[in-house]
Amino acid sequence: MADDQITTIGKCHVCKRAFGFTPATVMTVMMDPGTGLPLGMTVAGTFREPTPEAVARSVEEHICPACVDRAKELHKSMNAAPVQFDTWPRSTP
Repeated sequence: MADDQITTIGKCHVCKRAFGFTPATVMTVMMDPGTGLPLGMTVAGTFREPTPEAVARSVEEHICPACVDRAKELHKSMNAAPVQFDTWPRSTP
């Protein structure tokens, strides 16, 4: 009974749906409330070293398992090998 952890209900930062989670095992992302972006991400989508001020004001936001799975699928599809097309034989005149 001592190993059981209390389940918490919270809102997913990505899809805004309520979901139940164990605080010790849920996926979290450090967000900068000043910009609304993940810590160290720029508006252009590139990463940079976060400033000490951004680190100090950052907060942990919870992500639901469905959004984590969607992010993994997106990552897998974006890093897939490009499609190869066979060349067509040229007809001889």
